[in-house]
Amino acid sequence: MKSRNLLGLGAALLLALSCSGRSPAPIPDSGAEKREITKVIETSIGWAANKDRDLLFNSVAQDSSFFIYHPDSASTIVGFDTFRQMVDELFMRPEFKATGHEVKDLRIHLSRSGDAAWFSAFLDDFSEWDGQPMGWVNARWTGVLEKRDGKWVIVQMHFSLPQG
Repeated sequence: MKSRNLLGLGAALLLALSCSGRSPAPIPDSGAEKREITKVIETSIGWAANKDRDLLFNSVAQDSSFFIYHPDSASTIVGFDTFRQMVDELFMRPEFKATGHEVKDLRIHLSRSGDAAWFSAFLDDFSEWDGQPMGWVNARWTGVLEKRDGKWVIVQMHFSLPQG
């Protein structure tokens, strides 16, 4: 008799859920999500080829949660306003010219809820300052993204350079 009551309760619960108009959240297509995330990661570096700052800014969180660790501690970025200022004062200057980049060994992991992701990669990033070449080879690059209002944005990044 007890198991029969539990079956009745389970059926009633299923009926109530199906009539409520609510359905479980759809499971995200991890392949499609990872392709979108890859585009955002690429954009956050590739924007510099044409100095398309709007493209860059749309790839990152535009609030105080945005954070970047660069290889030197003097270049740590806390908050979008600080980031925007750095972009305008450094990368938008005529002396700066992006000359190429390559994202290698990109690994992306999605959270179970589908609204957060983290990545790791190696980055070659080359540019010129007033005609003098500079850049990174095999920089370690990690980051965290959140899906906000249906769009992936980077909220945190960390760059480090291998020693030796």
